Amino acid sequence: MNGKVTLLVASFVACALPASAAEYPVKPIRIIVPLASGGTGDTLGRLAADEIRKALGQQVVVENRPGANGIVGVELVAKAPPDGYTLLSGSTGNVSINAALYGAKLPFNVERDLAPVTQMATTTSVVIVHPSVPVKSMQDLIALAKKKPGQLNYASSGVGSAVHLGTVLFEVMANVKLTHVPYKGSTPGRIAVVSGESEMMWDGLLPALPLIRSGKLHALAVTAAKRSAVMPELPTIAESGLPGYEAATWYAVFATGGTPREIVTRLHEALTKALQTRDVRDRLLSQGADPSGNTPEQLGAFVKSEMVKWGKVIKAAGVQPE
Repeated sequence: MNGKVTLLVASFVACALPASAAEYPVKPIRIIVPLASGGTGDTLGRLAADEIRKALGQQVVVENRPGANGIVGVELVAKAPPDGYTLLSGSTGNVSINAALYGAKLPFNVERDLAPVTQMATTTSVVIVHPSVPVKSMQDLIALAKKKPGQLNYASSGVGSAVHLGTVLFEVMANVKLTHVPYKGSTPGRIAVVSGESEMMWDGLLPALPLIRSGKLHALAVTAAKRSAVMPELPTIAESGLPGYEAATWYAVFATGGTPREIVTRLHEALTKALQTRDVRDRLLSQGADPSGNTPEQLGAFVKSEMVKWGKVIKAAGVQPE
């Protein structure tokens, strides 16, 4: 009798799961942004929340959970119930780079505990230098760095950040040695370059733009694989003597690992449809972001390839987490 009851309950649960997924969402959804408010990551998280709300007709709340290089916020999503009600607005640094940098020390496994939904956008950094630095191009910078090994300081937003490792990738590919000066965020680092405390920085293009246009900083190149629509006159680093160099920052939405496929599909359809509209594309471009949109499978494969890429950079440079 007990065996029959158990079988009946199991059958009931199996039948109920698809119905539950089909009814999704029946309560508010929250999107975790593992960064402080402000900035591109936060903006994209809020844009995703707005589009999911419009498409699915349910309230979507954005929660900023910064801390520990983004680990705090990502862990919250990784350990949430796999029901589609807790989502992550993740990025290169807090997903792929952290996985490569911390490995088994992370309190979660990116591939197991996060369910890819879609990539929202990519942004490029720009190589900025203080006007006193006697260079006008990346070729000049490489020549100067070779002439003065270890004597040029570069600012970053912290050890293991995308900004830091983008510069490390440059050092490895150009075979030069710079001195890393980490700051508590991109803004303090940018201020350090403006003041001349550090000679250079790989910085977000949009926040650096006013300082570039005012002449307080000089821009040498962008770090993405293609030129930016914001400053199309700037070459890429790959065009400037380092073929194959690419260090763009990507932003994507994830659910908790194990979330039913039907729910992931609904979220994917809502976001990719929004990414095709003129309004959303214009909003992203105004933030210096290039709209993306891909399948969950494509995003999963891309995240894994990024983990491998940055793992090689970390190992080659001997970067250690703080």
